Amino acid sequence: MAGYVALIHKDADSDYGVSFPDFPGCITVGSTLDEARTMAAEALLFHMEGMREDGRTIPSPSRLTEVITGRPDRDAVAFLVAAPEPPGRA
Repeated sequence: MAGYVALIHKDADSDYGVSFPDFPGCITVGSTLDEARTMAAEALLFHMEGMREDGRTIPSPSRLTEVITGRPDRDAVAFLVAAPEPPGRA
């Protein structure tokens, strides 16, 4: 199972925000770190399902080192989110 890099960040007066460099527009939030991680997995699943329904190709996961060195948001912390299995696969 592939893992996609997620970036988690928090401003002083906000919830934890999560974004995915491989999926622009796939974002979520959580009031705690645990909730943000759970919401990240759900957001990735929902986003990938929508892409499949639209006939779009799911990108291969970027390497963690590429994301870390090439990202403009240096305050975010990177973590991996397991990609959901496509429908019909066991």
